[in-house]
Amino acid sequence: MGVDPPYLLGNGEDNSGSGVSVTCDVDTAVVEMVVSGQWTRRLALDTYTVLQKCLAEHPAAVIVDVRGLKDRHADSAAMWLAAHRTTAGLQPPVQLALAVPGSGPLSRRLDWIGISRSVPIFATLEQARTAVVSRRPLTDRLQLTRLAPGPGAAGVARDLIDVACEAWGFPNLRHPGRLVISELVANAVQHARTPMAVTVWRRQSGLHLSVRDGSPRLPGQPATTPASSRGGGQGLLLVGTLASSWGAMSTRDGKMVWATIRSCRHPSP
Repeated sequence: MGVDPPYLLGNGEDNSGSGVSVTCDVDTAVVEMVVSGQWTRRLALDTYTVLQKCLAEHPAAVIVDVRGLKDRHADSAAMWLAAHRTTAGLQPPVQLALAVPGSGPLSRRLDWIGISRSVPIFATLEQARTAVVSRRPLTDRLQLTRLAPGPGAAGVARDLIDVACEAWGFPNLRHPGRLVISELVANAVQHARTPMAVTVWRRQSGLHLSVRDGSPRLPGQPATTPASSRGGGQGLLLVGTLASSWGAMSTRDGKMVWATIRSCRHPSP
């Protein structure tokens, strides 16, 4: 991907300070990415980097809002075409939607290259949200809401993993899934101390786990040695070892820490 884990996007924006901001709605697994300012080579690179971080989380959909983008020659059209090809090629595919002004060079260029035939384009962000959410089935999701940050929280989350693995046929992911969700919940209990929402999504080859809390502070980089003395166990180092990818992202009311575990971490050649 060109970007190494963990994939951290905090405070609603990438750390580059560019005109790219990101938020995530955990209930719908939809990422909203706003690109604004003058379209330059630097902004193009920052946009690419942030988009790769967003797709590492494998959301259900990505809405890109470019209504505030100054792109007189529609040079960014190639970026959105590449984004469409990337999202469509994921398994399962990630829905891409664009919020673009109804008139202007970018709108005309997108129509000319034919992207509007496969990517829904909307005049407002609200229209894009409504259309994207209405298309999302919830049969591949199990969720605990308002989980109290107490000593029993990790156990309740582990039970959710058991249910998911049994329902979706992933018995080999039960043990790593229980370890990963325990660490994510323990981290939220220790540092956020707010009610949590724990969600398990089914992916084609595994499980996607997320824990949302009310603290905007992102987790730190994992240490080089397990923090075995911490109440949460071996910490995020263990998450990084067991998960194929992991990261954190700002939400409208805090943050979400996520991890994806797959049936085959190292497929045969």
